[in-house]
Amino acid sequence: MAENPQDWEVETKLVRGGMVRSGYGEISEALFLTQSFAYESAQAADERFGGGPGFIYQRFGNPTTQMFEDRLALLEGAETCRATASGMAAIHLALTGLLRAGDHMVAGRALFGSCRWIISEWLPRFGVETTYVDAVDLEAWKNAVRPNTKVFLVESPANPLLEVTAIGAVAEIAHAAGAKLVVDNVFATPVFQKPLALGADIVVYSATKHIDGQGRVLGGAILGGAELMGQAYKDILRHTGPSISPFNAWILLKGLETLELRVRRQSENAAKVADVIAAHSKVKQTVYCGRPDHPQAAIIANQMSGGGNVVAFDLGSREAAWRFLDALEIVDISNNLGDAKSMATHPCTTTHRSIPEAERLEIGLTEGWVRMSVGLEGAGDLTRDVSRALDAA
Repeated sequence: MAENPQDWEVETKLVRGGMVRSGYGEISEALFLTQSFAYESAQAADERFGGGPGFIYQRFGNPTTQMFEDRLALLEGAETCRATASGMAAIHLALTGLLRAGDHMVAGRALFGSCRWIISEWLPRFGVETTYVDAVDLEAWKNAVRPNTKVFLVESPANPLLEVTAIGAVAEIAHAAGAKLVVDNVFATPVFQKPLALGADIVVYSATKHIDGQGRVLGGAILGGAELMGQAYKDILRHTGPSISPFNAWILLKGLETLELRVRRQSENAAKVADVIAAHSKVKQTVYCGRPDHPQAAIIANQMSGGGNVVAFDLGSREAAWRFLDALEIVDISNNLGDAKSMATHPCTTTHRSIPEAERLEIGLTEGWVRMSVGLEGAGDLTRDVSRALDAA
């Protein structure tokens, strides 16, 4: 009996999933840098444009891109995956494919700055309204529902303070209202959390983060059931052009091979760094999904299998946060995350600066907070660097 890839262990899925070899029998997946494809005959072209098997144009699909999509879908447990040029292209597409003029959306108020811009500034131009809610308050989700509510959106864990939402419970509320639940799963990664298995309809990734994990390329992905993905995204992907470069898809495909190894080691390092931060006298509060004092520790235990690599902590003021950042010698000051290199940033002046101060305060984001993405360096070196910088804060 032939092997069923669905039965493979995670590590095998990440190395072998979705691979299709050309006639040359290459070991590393082939990179197809081509804009278009040739047909054996006019009839063959007609059949392909009519929906027959095969590729037409890079904007519609590409063999390398499809291998990345198939591998990520296998890891996620999704029927279908479509790759995009960036994580923001993915979240924009995920929402606009499900919404129409006159629709209403409910969103957790703790969101990445660019996501808030799309929801607050862009979608209203096309007649879509949004209600923001405290994502951990299930009654708030219920009370925000309107007759025209079509989408629920949540980041869990949320950027930058790692707020965790009970995905299954929110999915039940969404479905009872006839809405779809979209989950941004970037911080948890597909290794530590499976939103589709918890009841979500669509999962979104910035593949730029952990999936690449080495600071090279941009990419995004949307995953879900085949029927919904076809209805919501097939035409918009075909005609609006948010397609990923095959080269970037190839880099991300290779990144998947080591994803599980990297995020588990990063999580181990992050747990050690978080403990050092939490014990320091200058730190007002530390939030890490792997610590028992996380505000939603019970939810985390129910739906996540690892703490991830992001730590958030409050030093009380912008001045102290900046002194900490400027004193780092190994950890870089950077707004990215999920990289092999450790990075720290001041969200109020970088990733979330476009959000009005009053809205930042709603989620508890004051100017003393630092967000740190822990990488693959030696844990001893990282804890020493962080301790020294905290002393200087």
